Amino acid sequence: QVQLVESGGGLVQAGGSLRLSCAASGRTFSSYAMGWFRQAPGKEREFVVVISPSGTITEYANSVKGRFTISRDNAKNTVYLQMNSLRPEDTAVYYCAGSRRYTTNDADFGSWGQGTQVTVSS
Repeated sequence: QVQLVESGGGLVQAGGSLRLSCAASGRTFSSYAMGWFRQAPGKEREFVVVISPSGTITEYANSVKGRFTISRDNAKNTVYLQMNSLRPEDTAVYYCAGSRRYTTNDADFGSWGQGTQVTVSS
């Protein structure tokens, strides 16, 4: 497993941008598919985006497609989530997760960060 630490959350106005980072420990980061999930108050955790180990394949939830961009730097053991045109409904705790499989199913992710709060005001 890899250990994951997210950063970059905060409070932003609607229409604004934030960039989340997820730093991983361990030598095997480049073999993991990395995903971002989010959980809003009173709601279940939902898939946001996943990126393949090499970074060449990505898949986005329809709700964020065209606004969010995932990327990774395997040399730095870090995955990023650039969030643009933020909306109040994007407010949630955002979690970084790692999986040995390329998948959108959170049950397949064995490594999770502690989460970072993103709040979008209207």
